[in-house]
Amino acid sequence: MSSRIGARTAGLAQDSPDPAQHSRTYSRRASLVVLCGGALMTILDGNVVTVAMPAIQSDLGFSSAGLAWIVNAYLIPFGGLLLLVGRLGDLVGRRRMFTSGLALFTVASVLCGVATSQGALIAARALQGVGGAMTSAVVLGMLIALFPEPREQAGAIAVFSAVGATGGALGTFLGGALTQALSWHWIFLINLPIGTAAWIAALRVLAPDRGAGLGRGADYPGAALVTGALMLTVYAIVGAGERSVGGTLALAVVSLALFAGFTLRQARAERPLLRLRLFRSRLLTGANGVQILMIATMFGFQYIGALYLQRVLGYDELRTGLAFLPAPVLIGVLMLGLSARTIGRFGAYRVLLAGLVLIVAGMGLLSRMPVSGMYVVDVLPPMLLLATGFAAAMPAVTGLAVAGVAEEDAGLASGLFNTTQVVGGSLGLAVLTTLAAGRTDRLLTGGEVFAVATAGGYRLAFAVATGVAGVGLVVAAVVLRPARDSFAPAAPTRSRP
Repeated sequence: MSSRIGARTAGLAQDSPDPAQHSRTYSRRASLVVLCGGALMTILDGNVVTVAMPAIQSDLGFSSAGLAWIVNAYLIPFGGLLLLVGRLGDLVGRRRMFTSGLALFTVASVLCGVATSQGALIAARALQGVGGAMTSAVVLGMLIALFPEPREQAGAIAVFSAVGATGGALGTFLGGALTQALSWHWIFLINLPIGTAAWIAALRVLAPDRGAGLGRGADYPGAALVTGALMLTVYAIVGAGERSVGGTLALAVVSLALFAGFTLRQARAERPLLRLRLFRSRLLTGANGVQILMIATMFGFQYIGALYLQRVLGYDELRTGLAFLPAPVLIGVLMLGLSARTIGRFGAYRVLLAGLVLIVAGMGLLSRMPVSGMYVVDVLPPMLLLATGFAAAMPAVTGLAVAGVAEEDAGLASGLFNTTQVVGGSLGLAVLTTLAAGRTDRLLTGGEVFAVATAGGYRLAFAVATGVAGVGLVVAAVVLRPARDSFAPAAPTRSRP
């Protein structure tokens, strides 16, 4: 409104929009669509296999332990490489990194779809993880460059967050629908036309950018240390339920040693991969910490909620996917319709706290999930609370994480933010599923029937997730409290006579 007032008081007589400005706005919106489309494909693929795993196990003969590697083979390179490729995007150009990642991801998807052995599928999934990291790591940095003005940036981030949130939930639905209607091969083969179209659109729409050059900031020893540390961390997390506590602790110690070596390297390197001064930003560090706790909670709900519907209430794959469908629909509507305006009016800090309160309330209701539960009474209400809370919290925490990040560090900050998403999701999944399985085993040993024991394990996991979300709320309230919210509404502007 103030910009329109300013234009009128400046004496602009023409009513028609400036053609150059209109073209620039269209170009930016088209770029936003392409970036979100590429990110959506990688996000979907992280979840689409969940419902299809029994069919894959039956077809390729995976053991129960080996089946987990269909997911792990994707997560480990994806989470481990995000920080490195985010920085490389700053050096070689983010458009080049994004389009290369799309091409690699599409090729790897085809290899997954035509795989006829366990080894071929796992190797192709790992290649998918590399392509997914290349595509995802630079998206947020490109959005910051495209939309530098705070309110426009909040709107773009809301769209991007909506795509990410709905993509995760839609993956469960699409996995069940494609597997039941066609076969599990099509959950991967569907990426061929989508990926090809996204790659062509990216080449045509995204403006070329020149990176700083590999000679500036390419700390390859540091890259090896941090990539190894991140991959080992994700590996330790996702495989925690399959090994002894001592084995997991040993991996954790080695991972911490690699992180320590990386930190020392960055403090002394002439051209560090990660500028440690980034962590002086209270908003960047605090927002990433809050995101880890929030994503751990939401991933736990998505995975354990699907198991509850199937193992306790007896839903099939398609019905489970349909049961989750209201969540992405609500998230998309709220993020696209209200998120940017709400943040613009009340500020990211207040919106984040309100969203986290709703997430805590939703998880608290799930922790009372009965054995003979009803979907419309026991599942849908807390799901809608969680969806509303996530729709408010995710764009807000994303905006806080990138507030004040310099242009030359945007790709690195984007990679860091995506890395904490993967680590948070993997950590939440590993901890909550391990707790649920342990509680279920104890109840079965005590003589409970399967449904009662299984529901008891899930209730414990949801109760712990409630506590994790509560910790995230406290951290956000204390650490992210700003002197002046950077997303607060600007003061009203009066036109001069």
